[in-house]
Amino acid sequence: MNTQSPHTSASSEGAAQDETQQQEQPAAAPRKVKKAPSAFRTISEVADGLNVQQHVLRFWETKFSQVRPLKRGGGRRYYRPEDVALLKSIHHLLYTEGYTIKGVQKLLKEQGKNKVVQNNKPLAAQAQNAGQAAVTNAAAPQTTAPAVGQPGLSTRNKAILQSTLNDLKEMKKLVG
Repeated sequence: MNTQSPHTSASSEGAAQDETQQQEQPAAAPRKVKKAPSAFRTISEVADGLNVQQHVLRFWETKFSQVRPLKRGGGRRYYRPEDVALLKSIHHLLYTEGYTIKGVQKLLKEQGKNKVVQNNKPLAAQAQNAGQAAVTNAAAPQTTAPAVGQPGLSTRNKAILQSTLNDLKEMKKLVG
């Protein structure tokens, strides 16, 4: 014997239909609003853009005095477009060119941040347009001898070797 009234069963059927309709409708995906190039970026936006963890950016702030994000209430960081460009250059030099932190510090000290950013701008644009693989392949060391008339080492590679040699000499002094 049915103990439910006809009104109760109808309303429960209606509720079941509402649940089914809600399940069938796709949930609205959160839309990312594209920011203007001059907009400030949060640490998570910059970290995602460089494919590094947020703590790496905080660490770089301690090693590179040129990176100075704006800090708001509660210590929240906001990176200016110039900071983002410098961080992209630092990332490129460390991860693609094979510089050490000390080498990048020396480069920034000798050339200044504007020159470092300017020298690495085409590479950053190339990475965005063609993907990270293109930059990795372009920055790979040559395995064949240079053509006649071309210098053996680029200025950048000479600077890397010189920096490495200086570091090795310092280590030798400490050991010997």
